Amino acid sequence: MADTAAKNYAGVWDGRLGFGRKTVLLVIDLLQGYTIKGAPLFAPGVVKAVAEMPELLKAARAKKMPIIHTRVLYNPSDYADGGVWIKKAPVLKDLIPGSRYAKFCRGVEPAKGELVITKNYASCFFGTSLAATLTAMGADTVLITGCTTSGCIRASAVDAVQHGFRPIVIRECVGDRHDGPHEANLFDINAKYGDVIGKAEALKYIRGLKKA
Repeated sequence: MADTAAKNYAGVWDGRLGFGRKTVLLVIDLLQGYTIKGAPLFAPGVVKAVAEMPELLKAARAKKMPIIHTRVLYNPSDYADGGVWIKKAPVLKDLIPGSRYAKFCRGVEPAKGELVITKNYASCFFGTSLAATLTAMGADTVLITGCTTSGCIRASAVDAVQHGFRPIVIRECVGDRHDGPHEANLFDINAKYGDVIGKAEALKYIRGLKKA
């Protein structure tokens, strides 16, 4: 009988980074285009993830943990800022200023004073000031939430570790269009790039922090 993936990877690709000295909560692209039924970007897994987020955000805000939100926006005149990627994924053309699809999901909107970074590609780090901002904050860990698991979550986790940050993904707080890519990418992230933890563990960590 063939080994399970977990057994095959055991002892080789199953290390754990854990939390470092200072953690920032990263909320990636929780936009209405992913949660409105009938929208081209609609992803049932994101609907579930959004429902899990308010409790996490409340806990982080209570401890004054830094929270950074990201969103995708393009120039609708020619989408030049989407480069080749938007040619590969023209569904992203819905994410333009003024579109309901580009608005933050209800209940997880950025609070007053929380940083919002606009990006044009999958990774939150590519072409943005995120790495410099985290470094200036003295952060070494990013607690990753949002969507989609196989796209922006994975790309951001990979770039986080490549920039010297510890990526920790909260399983219940990320989502995708289909369970297959969702689970496969969580497996890969946990094996090779960062840690994947449950929401209960994340809440325990946050609630145990000293108020900033």
